[in-house]
Amino acid sequence: MRPMCEAGKQIMKEGGFTVYSGLSARIPPDHTRIRKLAQSAFGPRRFKAIQPRIEAIIDRHLNKIADVGECDFFRDVAYDVPALVLFALMGIPDEDVPKVKDWAASRAMLTWGDLSDEEQLPLAHKMVDYWAYCRGLVAARKEAPGDDFPTDMVQAQANGADITDEEIAGLMYSVLFAGHETTTTLMANAVITLMTNRDAWDAICADPNLIPAATEETLRFEPSIVSWRRRAKKHTEIGGVAIPEGADILLVMGAGNRDADVFENAEAFDIQRKNARNHLSFGYGIHFCIGFQLAKMEFGIMLRELTARFPKMTIKSGQNIEYLHNISFRVPSQVMVNLGLEAKQ
Repeated sequence: MRPMCEAGKQIMKEGGFTVYSGLSARIPPDHTRIRKLAQSAFGPRRFKAIQPRIEAIIDRHLNKIADVGECDFFRDVAYDVPALVLFALMGIPDEDVPKVKDWAASRAMLTWGDLSDEEQLPLAHKMVDYWAYCRGLVAARKEAPGDDFPTDMVQAQANGADITDEEIAGLMYSVLFAGHETTTTLMANAVITLMTNRDAWDAICADPNLIPAATEETLRFEPSIVSWRRRAKKHTEIGGVAIPEGADILLVMGAGNRDADVFENAEAFDIQRKNARNHLSFGYGIHFCIGFQLAKMEFGIMLRELTARFPKMTIKSGQNIEYLHNISFRVPSQVMVNLGLEAKQ
């Protein structure tokens, strides 16, 4: 990781980039106040209402690849589906999906990548545009309310909730990034894992009731985010290593998910595992992922439809799957698959 160069900082300052954090970097009492409001608008009621739309989006994308017989599952399916779902919740029109996805990828590389000063500059401009877009959404919902997350936040504010326009925009900035990239990579990495653990795939094809357990084991075994940055609030010791107060720490949840003291035969992928849900892939404590229910719902529907339509799907041999060069996100470059003879036309 490299800090933002001075020229990049200047671009963002002059562009009015003032975002601090949505939730992930906030601490109580601000975190408690903002999360309580966000949770009220990002809960089961909205997810249940949007389930038919999730099913329609997935159906449309799987119909497209069925006509071809083979595809890059990452780019042709997993890349767009979670974004279209989340953006429907957030009130983003479909035509804006490509640019918001591009902003999200740019933010990931700028924050967790290793870019030269020259490489940072165009991404700094993109972050200015991204932040302006989020602020514009808040202003637009004050003028023309909709049935979406920013409208819920703006209306709560109008009814006396203690949240500023900047804080609402900060939530948009965070959720529009984290709420689809992670589900995209969960779907893509799951296909790689299940195709290379054929017994698990065949078992799900035979019994869709295994999907909830398979979802938890996939989250444990192949998480979308393998590490996260934190700072020590006080001096402590972890595993015999002294951690001084103020030290920067990289928490490797991917290693925790394979802790042999917690998970028996931890390096094996086992959809029958009884305690798979003890994984750390959604975080822990006050920062537990606010959208975990949505992610599991989307993934479950996708796995249900894939196994029902393409039970003989295989991953194409010989492909070189590279991963995005960064310290946190497990993002494959491609996932080429053959859908099998039973793909429905």
